[in-house]
Amino acid sequence: MMKTMLTLTLAALLSTAALTVLAAEPSVARGKKLFNDPALGGSTNPMSCNTCHQDGKGMEKAGAREDLATMINTCIIQALQGKQLDEQSPEMQSLQLYIRSVGK
Repeated sequence: MMKTMLTLTLAALLSTAALTVLAAEPSVARGKKLFNDPALGGSTNPMSCNTCHQDGKGMEKAGAREDLATMINTCIIQALQGKQLDEQSPEMQSLQLYIRSVGK
């Protein structure tokens, strides 16, 4: 009985750790969620990227730009009044993946 409980506890911990790692992986789906999140960059106003760019409209050509991360951070700082994201973060990579996906 004790061995079974220990095994189940260990399995639950490993499953939680695996989900945490997967959640940190950049993805288009995560980018879309962040694009619609008014708390992006710690913003406290009700706006999100989607407020100005509904469903990514107008972003079709932005995905091809080399300075896409800079453009995203400019919007976060100016329009959303949040703090810039680290350009290597999974959040920034996810946002770039999403914006590139709307151009396809």
